Amino acid sequence: MNTHVATPIGPIVLAATPAGLTHAGFEDSHPSHESGDPETQRHLDAGRQALLEYFDGTRKQFDDLDLAPEGTAFQRRVWQALRSIPYGQTTSYGRVARHIGRPSAVRAVGLANGRNPLPIFFPCHRVIGSNGRLTGYGGGLDRKAWLLRHEGAF
Repeated sequence: MNTHVATPIGPIVLAATPAGLTHAGFEDSHPSHESGDPETQRHLDAGRQALLEYFDGTRKQFDDLDLAPEGTAFQRRVWQALRSIPYGQTTSYGRVARHIGRPSAVRAVGLANGRNPLPIFFPCHRVIGSNGRLTGYGGGLDRKAWLLRHEGAF
């Protein structure tokens, strides 16, 4: 099941299964899960509410949500590591690589970051270049800059 959430940076499409949120994307193409399951709807409703609170400035963490992204074990480790970056702060790809115990995997961390199916929930926008410059973001650098300004990090 899917739902659309109107946000200051454009509509975000949420997708979920009974296990949790699987996708939050800025694009029109997104996974579609056909399910009328009440548990799936509960995850969509919780994700929608969490995003509205985040954009209102009243939510800084998403630890209470069930997130069920599909990815490799390495990707899931990177995505979990993103959750440890505090609201309003940034880090580098190298620091994330060291955090997960793979200091030489900076490029792989960048690739995993780029495949993050749940941006904002796994805050990949908080990862910037080691030189302090903004680097790629699936939603575009304008959105990344907006999110960092919203959090007071930029």
